[in-house]
Amino acid sequence: MRTLIRVCTRPHALLILASAAWLAGAAPAARATQYFYATVLSGPNESPPNASPATGAAEVDLDDVANTMRVRVVFNGLLGTTTASHIHSATASPGTGTASVATTTPTFPAFPLGVTSGSYDQTFDMTQASSYNPSFVTAHGGSVAASESALFASIAAGTAYLNIHTTVVPGGEIRGFLTAFDPTPTATTTWGRIKALYR
Repeated sequence: MRTLIRVCTRPHALLILASAAWLAGAAPAARATQYFYATVLSGPNESPPNASPATGAAEVDLDDVANTMRVRVVFNGLLGTTTASHIHSATASPGTGTASVATTTPTFPAFPLGVTSGSYDQTFDMTQASSYNPSFVTAHGGSVAASESALFASIAAGTAYLNIHTTVVPGGEIRGFLTAFDPTPTATTTWGRIKALYR
């Protein structure tokens, strides 16, 4: 060992040696595959569009190893008070159209109801039937695993949207289609706008 240390006195040689040792001895760790999606919620994004002055944002983080879905929503200035919020899937084309509710009905559990502004943060176990609208599971052969695959694929394809329903606009006052984004702090994407709303 002493001879080895004497030989490897140059920094780049030590780095190569350390890297080789790590590659030879380190067992690969199981890592979750995470995907990040976000959207801006507005009245004009609804179908049909409306003139709500409300603003909102949502982030949905998927983990296809842990089988979880984290949903974060912030909203402000709704014309009516909230009656429900959920994810709809899948529309016929990305970014347009309407679809049935895919997640828990009548609303996300513990979503703030009867308010015009608020925030929400919950992680769902997507292996549980209770995370879905029962009719969504039925439409996918009664299989929760197939339902998870379908919902995750729809979100990735841009055919899933999150909206908030209110007393003034029962069909949905504000919504937005979920789109992928890079969650690194330096990325010039929706990430910065979404994160600012959570602080």
